[in-house]
Amino acid sequence: MTVEPLTLALLGLVVAAVAIDLVIGDPRRLPHPVVGIGRVITALEHAWNHGPARARRWRGAAMTIVLVAGTFVLTWGVLALLARVHPWLAFTAELWLLATTLSIKGLADAARAVATPLADGDLPAGRQALAMIVGRDTEHLGESELTRGTVETVAENTVDGINAPLFFALLGGAPLALAYKAVNTLDSMVGYRNERFGEFGYASARLDDLANWLPARLSALALWLGACAIPGMRVRGALAATRHEAPRHPSPNAGWPEAMVARLLGVQLGGTNHYRGVASHRATLGEPHEALSVAHIGAAIRLMHAGWLTFLLLILPVVLMMEWLI
Repeated sequence: MTVEPLTLALLGLVVAAVAIDLVIGDPRRLPHPVVGIGRVITALEHAWNHGPARARRWRGAAMTIVLVAGTFVLTWGVLALLARVHPWLAFTAELWLLATTLSIKGLADAARAVATPLADGDLPAGRQALAMIVGRDTEHLGESELTRGTVETVAENTVDGINAPLFFALLGGAPLALAYKAVNTLDSMVGYRNERFGEFGYASARLDDLANWLPARLSALALWLGACAIPGMRVRGALAATRHEAPRHPSPNAGWPEAMVARLLGVQLGGTNHYRGVASHRATLGEPHEALSVAHIGAAIRLMHAGWLTFLLLILPVVLMMEWLI
């Protein structure tokens, strides 16, 4: 079996994109495709999210198709046009686009932005930093709850901010990776079970569940394998416990990385959150062998890095085999 040059080129692009994200993250001065996707979603939601429930569900499905397919086709078309001008233009553009789909540095920096003031006893600054990355109320949270929110965010976003984009990038380059980001952005903006978005965002939420199904489960395995190389992680029994506990989470996918991280750290995640003053109760994940503290944020970041690196090594043979069969 030989590996096609196109596959090797794509692999090189993905690895280079990872390196760029690790070094510079998402510079605020550069335009970001996800921002553009979000603006289109906002415009379509304002224009289409009205009328009877059935009509809103159909319009929401149409918006999902338009955004996801449109993102793929537009990205592919721009890269094809640039390739006609010069191959290096297309290479550079695809490299940048792939880097924008990853959030390795951004996720680690966001978690440290909570951990640093917490380590200094500055709860107000920690609350403000957590409020930038979660939707729950943070005004009255103490150290353990701030830590829980941060660890849960790192665990969940290891999938949709890192591993899932890597998965789709290796399968279809920047067009497929950005199409995935369109799915993920749709879910984060309209995929809520409330009066406003329950019907309109139904298709977006279901497509996001489907897109993350395999990456979430592979990520849990990758986190466990990566934890085997980190001293102090509770790897024994974590796989079986995660399979048992993950379905308790209201999301069909988020429970897998969260349950695994809880088990590996020996802490308990989940419980009660408040959103605009309204309590939301979730099943607990893991067992509280240790009380949650700021030190667990650093441990979660180490797990995240071990997890995405192991995930990349885990899926490479699968992707190469799929390329060879196709």
